[in-house]
Amino acid sequence: MTYLIPLIAILFLGSGLAIAYVIGGSAVLAFWGTGNERYLAILPQQIFSKIDVFALMSMPLFILAGEFMNRGGVTTALINLSMAIVGRIRGGLGHVNILTSVFFAGISGSAVADAAALSNTLVPAMRERGYSNVYASAVTAASSIIGPIVPPSIILIFYGALMGTSVTALFLAGIIPGLILAAALILVNAFFAIRDEHPRLERADTPKFLPTVLTSLPALSLPIIILGGIVLGWTTPTEAAAIAVFAALAAGWFYAGLDKSGIVEALRRTAMLSGSIFIIICAVSALGYLGALERIPEAISDLVAALGLGPAGYMIVLNIIFLVAGMVLDIPVALALLVPLLAPVALANGADPVHLGIVLCFNLCIGLVSPPLGGCLLVVSTVTGVNYWKLARSVLPFVLVQIAVLFLLIEIPSISLFLPRAFGLVTGG
Repeated sequence: MTYLIPLIAILFLGSGLAIAYVIGGSAVLAFWGTGNERYLAILPQQIFSKIDVFALMSMPLFILAGEFMNRGGVTTALINLSMAIVGRIRGGLGHVNILTSVFFAGISGSAVADAAALSNTLVPAMRERGYSNVYASAVTAASSIIGPIVPPSIILIFYGALMGTSVTALFLAGIIPGLILAAALILVNAFFAIRDEHPRLERADTPKFLPTVLTSLPALSLPIIILGGIVLGWTTPTEAAAIAVFAALAAGWFYAGLDKSGIVEALRRTAMLSGSIFIIICAVSALGYLGALERIPEAISDLVAALGLGPAGYMIVLNIIFLVAGMVLDIPVALALLVPLLAPVALANGADPVHLGIVLCFNLCIGLVSPPLGGCLLVVSTVTGVNYWKLARSVLPFVLVQIAVLFLLIEIPSISLFLPRAFGLVTGG
């Protein structure tokens, strides 16, 4: 009967059921198929223990703060700031696109929100100034994955809750990798700007620096509020998220972009996104409980030892698995399915949990711009009207650079761990 479970799961998936129901239903059937049905009575307690995590309380609040900022007119302020900084360089609007994603990352923490916002604003502006629609869309999609890496990041909170890892340490660990990724993407854009003679902004088209910075201060206050409070020990991540919600409301009032209907829609979207993430956690916790009963992590560890992979070899295999998973699964689903099974083996081999979290989350973000699913590719393609597969081909050079940055992070853990160590959140050399 056990062999029928994957087949039933595929049938469930093909029927159009939500992925959480597919995973949960398959997990319950797997209890029967493996002779563990007597443990189903304990399953509700196991599910509750996975969602009864204090760190997870911050997730809906960060989502809500991001929704308020996205709808409050912040995007225009951030674009103007980026134009004032790098607009006059050749290929300036491409650089603006990437830099805006960095600023936007500290506000929304969502790659899809970044991709949607900039597709509606910067891509048309780039087309008007002589960039091809395909290239403008590719830069937008590629830079959008900075969002989930630079704090506040929803997926880092999710990973921290799954693995019992400090969210504060993960937030700090994501800063330098996010900036390195941005710098790498800027270098790729500079190469194409020189090769294809992309235009630069004229002085008259560039916003004045000081007034633009002053106007952007409310938008830039959110990441300062979040990280400052957490790092200095004044607030927990959950308390910082609550403060961020009020700061986002204030910014929306300042930019006059957030009205009553926008607030209601932001609350609706937050409830929907939070609910979908929590139901996935519930479904996957059932599967994780069965994995623990069947001692699957131990079996994987024994297999690794038998194959003689060693810590470095296992890390490479682990990242290949996550790269493939990121191409076909949503990030929360991939994290919830794979991390409880595969991460403990890496930790047993000496990996730091904070470094591992950054590497795996960075890895899965690359899947957002990789076919066949590529969530950010789908959003950008839909908004800009570019053929999906043309966009996938155009974004490939950026993806290769992202993979190179990923392997740099794997090879040099101190890149991720420098800031957490500096603040005493991670020990060891």
